[in-house]
Amino acid sequence: MRIEPSSEAVGAEVHDVDLRNMDDAQFALLRNAFFDHGALFFRDQHLSPEDHIAFAELWGGININRFFTPVDGYPQIAQVLKEPDQTVNIGGGWHTDHSYDHVPAMGSILYALETPSEGGDTLFAGMQAAYEALDDNMKQRLDGLQALHGNAHIFGKQSDYRDEVGDRFGNQDKAGQEAVHPIVLAHPETGKKGLYVNPAFTLKVIDMDAQQSADLLMQLYAHIMQPQFHFRWQWSPGSLAMWDNRSTWHYAMNDYHGHRRLLHRITVEGVALH
Repeated sequence: MRIEPSSEAVGAEVHDVDLRNMDDAQFALLRNAFFDHGALFFRDQHLSPEDHIAFAELWGGININRFFTPVDGYPQIAQVLKEPDQTVNIGGGWHTDHSYDHVPAMGSILYALETPSEGGDTLFAGMQAAYEALDDNMKQRLDGLQALHGNAHIFGKQSDYRDEVGDRFGNQDKAGQEAVHPIVLAHPETGKKGLYVNPAFTLKVIDMDAQQSADLLMQLYAHIMQPQFHFRWQWSPGSLAMWDNRSTWHYAMNDYHGHRRLLHRITVEGVALH
């Protein structure tokens, strides 16, 4: 097994491994690389749904997503689908999954079944590299600040986005979760500091007036959106990406209209953040 960094800021591609058949030493290497790089990428895997679930369970308990349509017979697996006649994709904006939960999910494991011949890449951003690149004044300003995260505007009954996605999302009556998390997060596994806000689910900075909160968040988002913090993953059938929600953002590109794209996603439970 060979692990090759994808960029200086985020991600590593793993070569010469079959995720259906790993020994303890190989998994220990994967686990360390995952937390070091924030995301891992694999090609040429041949996973059944059972294989996908078994690999996910090596990392922790599975979070049954309450909004995504599950794969028939496999409630642990969420379907990430865009049909040729659909214009809106799932995940088409910078975000990190489950930041609205009091105990956010550790990460997601996304496996590609059908991909367009061109387009449909996923961008990743490294939150620890972005934090390290801040100047000392901004780091001091952020120290001790917290932000409120929520999901009703995405998954709830009044969500325009949910209406556009249609029956690919469900259970809008179960939306409305909110949670408060530190803006600068010491990673629960490594202790490395990274930014933990995102444009999709972060609502406001706690104890700051609305304009100041919006200005600060937009300043942080503009900083993180600089390309030096990014890596672009090109999918193909049989490829797999997994990412750490505590140290990355991701963005599913919506540039393949008229083509079908089908992936299966399993989300792994996390721990409380401090």
